[in-house]
Amino acid sequence: MARRAELFVRELSDGEAAHLLHLSKRGPNAVVRHRAMLLFASFQGQSVSQIALLFAASATHVAALIHAFNAEGFPALDPHWGEGRPRRIDADQRAEIVKVALARPTDRGEPFSSWSLAKLRDHLVRIRIVPAISRSQLWRILRDAGIRFQHHKTWKASPDPEFEVRKNRVLDLYAHPPAGSRVLCLDEFGPLNLQPRLGHGWQPMRHPARFRATYKRTAGVRHLLAAYDPATGRLYGHIRATKTWREVRELLGTLRARFTEHLIVVLDNFSPHHKRELRDWVVDHDIELVFLPTYSSWLNLIECQFQGLRRFALNGTDYPSHAEQDAAIRAYLRWHNRNSRPAKPWRIKAEVHHSLPNVAA
Repeated sequence: MARRAELFVRELSDGEAAHLLHLSKRGPNAVVRHRAMLLFASFQGQSVSQIALLFAASATHVAALIHAFNAEGFPALDPHWGEGRPRRIDADQRAEIVKVALARPTDRGEPFSSWSLAKLRDHLVRIRIVPAISRSQLWRILRDAGIRFQHHKTWKASPDPEFEVRKNRVLDLYAHPPAGSRVLCLDEFGPLNLQPRLGHGWQPMRHPARFRATYKRTAGVRHLLAAYDPATGRLYGHIRATKTWREVRELLGTLRARFTEHLIVVLDNFSPHHKRELRDWVVDHDIELVFLPTYSSWLNLIECQFQGLRRFALNGTDYPSHAEQDAAIRAYLRWHNRNSRPAKPWRIKAEVHHSLPNVAA
């Protein structure tokens, strides 16, 4: 029987990829964050079976989520709640409610800069759009219309004048590593404090796990400096008290001793990465540093691996010492490397060759 083709999320624009990474870290609820993590892993080239193993999820669920996202887009991340009793407010009334909610209160004759549910309800009843409505029902109507009470946010596009060229260079390295070279992704994870970290776990009903609410950070911090090898799916890292160029050089030295090929290291624009001493050292040791465009951490394939590390080694823990926390992180890295598989990052983009500069010229 022929093997079925691997399933991945569809190709994403730069903005969609950045938004998916944002939802995986700061989504409005746990369901959205978890689904975004699964999809982001698929976007970065992880297969369905790899994602199921990495996030302890059902392969059937992962495949169904990818199919839904490819068909519906970001609405597929939202949970589907039950419908409840039949609606008592018709479609026209719902449309008017939504129209009022999206309008500025001052434009409707109210002295407010924004609506609360109580003020919006009172206004709707006063102008007789509905005879009566509860705050919970009003919230459900707005939710069904895709409207949520959200913080105002700013947005930031990359100011890098060479954004497209640098982005396509990175994607081309992922898709087609040069012969005789090994592409690695490097980044820092931290700072790692000693503090209770909330998470999720199986507990008896009505008896959730409890964590201390007050604590003092008196033991300093640690940093994980790590590198991800897309060719094997393995993670390599050091835990150190600081993350200067010297610690970066130490990690690169370990990687240089492990691999015999020319090393191409993809990393962000953290200032120690640009240190002159580090740049001179990598030239002498046959290592090439390829920097991501500004504000483009979603292009670094190690980001997905850090999400799994955070969830399964840190969330839901309260380590009393750095030694125990460091041991847990190292144990997770060993488990990850025992179960690693090569990534398939060439699925990220298809047009990388069309805008590459003519190096020969």
